[in-house]
Amino acid sequence: MKQFNLTIKTPGRGYYLITDQVAAAVGASLHGVEAGLLHVFIKHSSASLTINENADPTVREDFKRFEEHLVPRDFPYQHDYEGDDDMPAHIKSSLMGCQLTIPVTAGQLALGTWQGIFLCEHRDRPHHRQLTLTLQN
Repeated sequence: MKQFNLTIKTPGRGYYLITDQVAAAVGASLHGVEAGLLHVFIKHSSASLTINENADPTVREDFKRFEEHLVPRDFPYQHDYEGDDDMPAHIKSSLMGCQLTIPVTAGQLALGTWQGIFLCEHRDRPHHRQLTLTLQN
C-alpha cells in the first residue's frame, strides 16, 4: 500500500476535472498493478468529490445550478461564520461525499469511457484543497 498527497487550487465555486492530476500524483506506482484500488479522500468539509461525465462541460454547469436549487443560500441557516456560502457548502459536501474508491486494472484507473473524477468546490473564494490518495494492490 502506498499513500500520496495532492493539492488542488480551485478558483472558486465549480466542478473541476482532476482525473489527470490524480493519475499523475500516483504516477509510476500504478504501473504493475494488475488489480487494485485507489482511494481518494478530500480533507475538507466545504468541498467534495464525485465521478461523472467528463466530456460535456454543460454537465458541470447543470450540477452547479441544481445544487443551488437543492441547497439555497437564502435558507435561514444558523451557521454563517464565513458568509452566506458557508453552511450550504457544508451541506453540499455531505450530500456529495468526501471520498471515492476507483478500481485499478492493468496499471490504469478503471473509469468508464465518459467518466472523470471531479473536485466539487462549494465555496465562492479560491482554495487550496488537500487530497490523500491511497493505492492498494
